Amino acid sequence: MATVTVPFTEIQKLIEKKLASVSVSEEHAAKIAEILVHADLRGVNSHGALRTEHYMKRLTAGGINPAPDISFNQTGPVTGVVDGDDGFGHVIADTAMKHAIEMAKSNGVGMVTVMNSSHCGALSYFVQEAAEQKLIGIAMTHTDKIVVPFGGKKSFLGTNPIAYGVPAKSEKPFILDMATSNVALGKILQHKEEGKNIPEGWGVDEAGAAVTDPAKVVSLMPFGGPKGSGLSMIVDIFSGLLAGMAFGPHINSMYGDLDKKRKLGHYFCAINPSFFTDTEGFLEQMDNMIKEIREVPAAEGFDRVLVPGEIEQKNEERSRKDGVQIAATTYEYLKKQ
Repeated sequence: MATVTVPFTEIQKLIEKKLASVSVSEEHAAKIAEILVHADLRGVNSHGALRTEHYMKRLTAGGINPAPDISFNQTGPVTGVVDGDDGFGHVIADTAMKHAIEMAKSNGVGMVTVMNSSHCGALSYFVQEAAEQKLIGIAMTHTDKIVVPFGGKKSFLGTNPIAYGVPAKSEKPFILDMATSNVALGKILQHKEEGKNIPEGWGVDEAGAAVTDPAKVVSLMPFGGPKGSGLSMIVDIFSGLLAGMAFGPHINSMYGDLDKKRKLGHYFCAINPSFFTDTEGFLEQMDNMIKEIREVPAAEGFDRVLVPGEIEQKNEERSRKDGVQIAATTYEYLKKQ
């Protein structure tokens, strides 16, 4: 599949313009575009500008509220609930994490559940927000069923990603953003778009048999067998049940019934290290941990040990300077106004 390299600022402006054409406010369009481009900068194109066309289809079909009344109800000193009013998940999730951060600064911890949301993009964006303010960030979101539970052959769980962001002193923040499936659905779609086969173990067909043709994938597989399957349930509990939302097979499909609101839930948490230990000491120890793990002798086939998020951070440094690489078809779609 042909790709183009474009300045990230151009992509961001094109996305903003596209969203504004369907009555999304300037403020919301800017935030959505920023979060989508964040993914492209990091080389996670499955969650980047590629998603714009789908969002536009869902919005015009009535599945997303272009002008939501997003509200926050603080239920305790360190807890709260955001009602997204069925708007864009990116804006709703950003609102929730900002409230979690403010509570953590004042009271040590902030935990916010989200109800009535939609797809919120790469969770790394939100935990990085916390880490940049010397806080630990945690984010979870459930999705509609696409993953077979361990031992099953029909989907029940979502890809149900979870992310952590931890600040360091001189090193870049530790950012772990992962699906509880072997791979995010967006990676399957990206391989399909690019005409590439997928590795065995990513997906199964209607009969539950492993396939390498992305077009034949009906369900994904959990990572780590029963461990990934169990962790996926935890994500559904925290971001679904705890938020008063549905779980697994009861969640409205992302790519079907575009006129229906997704009604997704999310969970965000910010932790202030200063309420538990000396902040400077904590940050210095994070530096030491990162430096020392890189010094572990590399196994055969590896140059060295990498820290979670390191590859994406290097991609971002390069992309900010040289431009982001996206599918040519995505770029042409964005340019059509």
